[in-house]
Amino acid sequence: MRPNCSSRAVPRPRWPGCRACRLSVRRWKRRMEAGGVAALRRRPATGRPAKLDDAQVEQVRAALEQGARAHGFEADLWTLERVGQVVERVCGVRLSRASVWRLLTARLGWSLQRPQRRAVERDDAEIARWVAHEWPRINKGP
Repeated sequence: MRPNCSSRAVPRPRWPGCRACRLSVRRWKRRMEAGGVAALRRRPATGRPAKLDDAQVEQVRAALEQGARAHGFEADLWTLERVGQVVERVCGVRLSRASVWRLLTARLGWSLQRPQRRAVERDDAEIARWVAHEWPRINKGP
């Protein structure tokens, strides 16, 4: 079994102020010797490629900026399910809820916004009158 930096058996670094473990430093040294400074540069992320390319993301952005009502929804409110439906209509790609969330936050830069919960019948003038006239009368007590 090959030890890694998170293993408790790995000794602490010798150099004060250096937080890298010896194994990492040795690995970096081998890379430098084999390929020079270019070998130490950050490499592209590995893993599955994104389902949407940059052009498709911009199409989705334009579609979402039209509003939810423009896409046949009753309320002008976006949910993950609704965004997923729009992505499928616009790009033909089905995304999971988690992927829709990553699309909105990481690629589009949007954040979670929740509407204020207020009654439609709310009358701010009546509330102000009640607080000014009725509440002091009720609050007086015996």
